[in-house]
Amino acid sequence: MAKTTAPKKRNPKPRPLATPTDLPTAATRDIVQAMNVVLADVYALYLKTKNFHWHMSGPHFRDYHLLLDEQAVQLFAMTDLIAERIRKVGGTTLKSIGDISRNQRIRDNDADYVEPLAMLAELREDNKTLASGLRDAHDVCEEHHDIATTSLIEGWIDETERRTWFLFEASRHGDATGH
Repeated sequence: MAKTTAPKKRNPKPRPLATPTDLPTAATRDIVQAMNVVLADVYALYLKTKNFHWHMSGPHFRDYHLLLDEQAVQLFAMTDLIAERIRKVGGTTLKSIGDISRNQRIRDNDADYVEPLAMLAELREDNKTLASGLRDAHDVCEEHHDIATTSLIEGWIDETERRTWFLFEASRHGDATGH
């Protein structure tokens, strides 16, 4: 009769994610905290942009609808890059809608109806808030010599400023000369 051995006991306690990084623990903590707030803001702004895209109306419907869809696509594209940077530096990302709501600085808008120009103005201000948050996160990453994240943030600041500019220009009342 062959002797059987008992299977090895598995560790019932899950092991934390331990992505290797050369960044000190304090740097990882600070960068992850800053970038998770940015991630929450980007998700909140993405959803608000889609909300306004879905509920746009009025004589400029097509132009505004397409503009907001383009901006939402750009915002959504940022989310995976942000989350992957968080993981690459040894952190964990937001895990739920609740996590997003606890960390976001961009306010939700649950109104049944918002005037089209008010939508554009609100999104313009939200993009300015996001740009400010990106600058704050850039400072944290720069302080800890996280060059890869600072480089990505610089591009996102430019994209955010472009969205702000487009929202401003689309909503202003200029004369025939553009002034």
